[in-house]
Amino acid sequence: MVPDPLNLPYPLVMYDAVGVRQETGKQARLLNSILLENPLKLSSEVLQQKLKEYVGHTPIQVVAGAILGIVLALVINNCY
Repeated sequence: MVPDPLNLPYPLVMYDAVGVRQETGKQARLLNSILLENPLKLSSEVLQQKLKEYVGHTPIQVVAGAILGIVLALVINNCY
């Protein structure tokens, strides 16, 4: 049985792509800056492991992806 496309959680995925992941990037930047100060006197091996700061998408990228997905779905639907 094929799921109804209208019941899939597209808004939730788009919210995650923009909001939650950008917040993760902000936290990673803050933690990386704290690690540069090294207040815990960590070894140099630990300090070499930086967190990824760019894990999300910009709102423009999400909107462009949504538009591209709709256009591709319409094109493929018309072909078959």
